Amino acid sequence: MAMDIIDYKIYGHDMQFVEVELDPGEAAVGEAGAMMFMEDGIVMDTVFGDGSAQEKGFWGKLAGAGKRLVTGESLFTTVFSNQGQGKRKVSFAAPYPGTIVPVLLPDVGGTLICQKDAFLCAAKGVSLGIAFQRKLGVGLFGGEGFIMQRLDGDGLAFVHAGGTLYKRDLRPGETLRVDTGCIVALTQTVSYDIQYVGKLKSALFSGEGLFYAVLQGPGTVWLQSLPLSRMANRIVMAAPAMGGRSRDEGSMLGAGVVGGGLLGGLLGDDE
Repeated sequence: MAMDIIDYKIYGHDMQFVEVELDPGEAAVGEAGAMMFMEDGIVMDTVFGDGSAQEKGFWGKLAGAGKRLVTGESLFTTVFSNQGQGKRKVSFAAPYPGTIVPVLLPDVGGTLICQKDAFLCAAKGVSLGIAFQRKLGVGLFGGEGFIMQRLDGDGLAFVHAGGTLYKRDLRPGETLRVDTGCIVALTQTVSYDIQYVGKLKSALFSGEGLFYAVLQGPGTVWLQSLPLSRMANRIVMAAPAMGGRSRDEGSMLGAGVVGGGLLGGLLGDDE
């Protein structure tokens, strides 16, 4: 199936969104809940599967939906088609602070392997599948398990990285040790394995976890400085309900009288 050729523009710095411009008849596929706005003439349709299997009959749709279910994504994908007379725009927003990465799949060999929640949107025709990690260590300790998301085709895809994006081209045989959660995407030529940190003291007290990923070239990898899991853990640990302390800095009232703040904390000590 031929891919639609789309134009785009990325807005923002920390909280980005991508605006996709569609010619009449063109379409883009977006992850469920990613749409920010769409102009008049754009028609939204929710399809079963990954949006690329619409012309493959029932079994093609079922296979596409099954792949997305295995990766933990929704069974449905949203397709945005321009059924107007001129160019129309639709935009997709990143789910948390970070960077949107445009990847032209032919430039990376037609396939991109990415973490299961990295996909944001793509030109219609890009196939969303699964990539199994064959090594047992990767499956048990790699953070993403045996399964990562696989994007195939000759179109443009957009993935999202948390925090600051770092792109690294690895030479043949060159290795890079990475926190497992910091991997966003990699080309299919990069080998991916898991190694134990090596020292018990480091494993217990460094705060870096028991394992790290070892990426070996040749190929390209995209890394993120702020994985969603890391940010979520910090928020949970800081929450008073989880035993954390609320620090209202910069104001005597902090979050206000209703929210407590410093004043609320002082009054609470007298109870």
